[in-house]
Formats: sequence, C-alpha cells, structure tokens
Amino acid sequence: MRYAYRASTLASLFTLLPAAMAAPVMAAHAAAVPDPVVFVHGWNSDGSTWNTMAERFRADGWPTGRLHQWSYPTNQSNATTASQLAQEIDRVLAATGAAKVDLVTHSMGGLSSRHYLKYLAGDAKVDAWVSLAGPNHGTGAAYLCGGASCTEMRPGSSFLNKLNAGDETPGTTRYATWRSSCDSVVTPADTVALAGALNTMTSCLQHSALLTDAAVYQEVRNHVAPGGR
Repeated sequence: MRYAYRASTLASLFTLLPAAMAAPVMAAHAAAVPDPVVFVHGWNSDGSTWNTMAERFRADGWPTGRLHQWSYPTNQSNATTASQLAQEIDRVLAATGAAKVDLVTHSMGGLSSRHYLKYLAGDAKVDAWVSLAGPNHGTGAAYLCGGASCTEMRPGSSFLNKLNAGDETPGTTRYATWRSSCDSVVTPADTVALAGALNTMTSCLQHSALLTDAAVYQEVRNHVAPGGR
C-alpha cells in the first residue's frame, strides 16, 4: 500500500512538472516580446526611408506588426507633427496591446518626437527614444529651406529654445543619440547630443547613411531591445 501511494504521488508530480516548468518559460518569452517601434523620418522624406533598418529589425526577430514606418507632412510645425505622432502612437498601442513603444527618429524627426515626450505626456508611452543625426540644437542648413519646420530647426529658434530649456531628457524614457563628424547637413555634429542621453559618435558617415549603416543599426537595436540601455 505504501509503495502504491508513493507511485501515485510520483505520477502526479511528473504530470504537474511539465506545466510547472512551462510557466516560467512562457513568462520569460512574454517578457522578451519587443516594444513596437515607430519610425519618424526627417524633413522632405517619408516612411520608406526606413526600409533598410526595418528589414534588419525583422531579420532579428521583430514581428512585422510591431514595425511602423510612419509618414507625415514635413513643412508643418514640429508641434503639429507631435500631435499627429501622439495619435499614431495611441493607434499602435491599441493595435498591438503593448504598454509602450520605442521611437527611432532621423534628422528633424527628433524634434517633433521630443516635443511629444516633453509636452504631450509621451514619456508614459515611450520606453526608448533614438535620434539619428537630429538637429536637437539647430543646424545652419535650415536657413536653406522654408516653411514652419525649417524655421524651427534654425539655431536659436523659439521652438528649440523652449524644447531645450531645463531638462533635455525628461522622464524615464531611455534617450540615445548618434552623430557623425562627416554629416554635412546637421552641423556642427555636437548639435545632436543631449544632456542625459547616451550620446554616440559614429564613423565618418553622411547624413542619410546613418539610416543604413550596419554598425549604427546594431547599436540602435541593442538600445531598444528588451533589457537594453
């Protein structure tokens, strides 16, 4: 009788063991699901500029449904774009069921996204933020183009003065920037860096090359990946 009891107990344990072992594995898998990535392009561009980087994210395991190459009118004020970005992020969160997104931006896309983070409560919905060659403190190239957005990119503009006043990287979002000394569009290179961000100088890359450079992609991927800096 005692043997039969022990055998029955062992059988029950072996029956329960797979389920008990599966629970932490499933929890770990769920925790590793990446945040949706929303890509924000720069002036006179559109979402297709991210094709190379988005394909690399897919190859590294990001589901297509979590990669969003957003497009918007680039001549309007960056504040207007920030309001539209807020709507896009809410749409992505609702569609994916995620709690937060990661924002990967190029050039002027960094300005509207920073406005969203700082003034539209975006920090609560963004885990990691990336600026590739962003004119975060202005660039002289903006004197060569017109429209509200270009005026706001000029050094000393009221838009930039307000955006950079106080804490340049507010909230708990993880901020990171990448800049190149060979960038002839956003100059000087140090205009990109933000106090409180992880700031990286790349190899000698032109302005648009930061979008397709493999080494830059790997660093961006590591920053936005679950558990990244």
